[in-house]
Amino acid sequence: MRLALLGCGTVGSEVVRLLHEQAADLAARIGAPLEIAGIAVRRLGRDRGDLPVDPALFTTDALGLVKRDDVDVVIEVVGGIEPARSWLVEALRAGKSVVTANKALLAEDGAALHDAAADGGGDLYYEASVAGAIPLLRPLRESLHGDRINRVTGIVNGTTNFILSAMDATGAGFAEALEEATELGYAEADPTADVEGFDAAAKAAILASLAFHTRVGAADVHREGITEVTAADVASAKAMGCTIKLLCIAARGADAAGRETVSVRVHPAMIPLSHPLASVGDAFNAVFVEAEAAGPLMFYGRGAGGAPTASAVLGDVVAVSRNRLAGVRSASESAYADLAVRPMGEALTRYHISLDVADRPGVLEAVAGVFARHDVSIATVRQGPAGGGAAGRGDDADLVIVTHVAPDAALAATVGELRGLDIVRSVASVLRVEGGL
Repeated sequence: MRLALLGCGTVGSEVVRLLHEQAADLAARIGAPLEIAGIAVRRLGRDRGDLPVDPALFTTDALGLVKRDDVDVVIEVVGGIEPARSWLVEALRAGKSVVTANKALLAEDGAALHDAAADGGGDLYYEASVAGAIPLLRPLRESLHGDRINRVTGIVNGTTNFILSAMDATGAGFAEALEEATELGYAEADPTADVEGFDAAAKAAILASLAFHTRVGAADVHREGITEVTAADVASAKAMGCTIKLLCIAARGADAAGRETVSVRVHPAMIPLSHPLASVGDAFNAVFVEAEAAGPLMFYGRGAGGAPTASAVLGDVVAVSRNRLAGVRSASESAYADLAVRPMGEALTRYHISLDVADRPGVLEAVAGVFARHDVSIATVRQGPAGGGAAGRGDDADLVIVTHVAPDAALAATVGELRGLDIVRSVASVLRVEGGL
């Protein structure tokens, strides 16, 4: 089986190394040896250390490599939308099989890749696009096809999980925890894609598409990052027996007419320490799947890094190579359900709201009235001196309210009205609460 490798950075280099080190085992598993036909890179002549590969295999002509007749499988680990989309569509329409780790492309325009695969008759595998080495997508698209999945909740970004875990462990603020993550190599020089939730949103779209047999794109995912999470939020979560995680949540539901829908969202949320995801620390990933027959399933492991991601890539290479030798292809995209994506305002969730209010009679009644007007039920209320008793706050008080489940639009409208009350000095923080607290 002849392979074209697009990209030879952190992941691509590990793919080459594993192909070399495990050549005999891979050949035995597939029934034929794997050979690298070429490696497309941006620049020739770059020092690649002791990478076990013939320098003559490197080229800057990725499209030319993809079009070669002697290429059976195209592996793409470059990332981004273009020119990766053009390369992969060309490969798939020509009947070649494709293995990609490109979560951004799959979330932005996975439909184009699936359609091209259907036209050409090749396989499209992308296990490495979500949660690194964790075997997750294959179980969703194959093992659980006989079941009905109702909800997928996950921690799918290692950088943000490291930051929030550090804030929880040390009491540090976001900026300090981000600085530590950068120093340790968990955060990029520009961490925007991670801390603003773009990376997790792309993965959420892929998970929802597979779980609910519906095409879900990045634009369908409600996205919020962790930059507004404060040390005070983390302390408040601890006081409630919770921790804060950046969650991707994809769930079945129904609209006002009773038609089945899905909601897909990414945002920070408090979860109780009893929840399986609460103990997932450092830069690890974990995904919690709730299925009707199988019940709750947990997938956990390293969600990023060169070697873990390369492991997932090679698992896909073995699968598509076996298919090509047998003259078959895997099941095509399953999007038969074609469910509507519910807007965030209709998603059911709970809020944890911290208010700085005037400390005088009637305040609690006025605040409760706002919740009642928006048909939001209050679960718990905690009131105390401003700043936990700190001096210099005059006649202010802290009021912490946790709601029952309600539509997000009603909860957001409640917070909006609270901001306009004279008795509310400020809305100190608003966090969603998930996980059955």
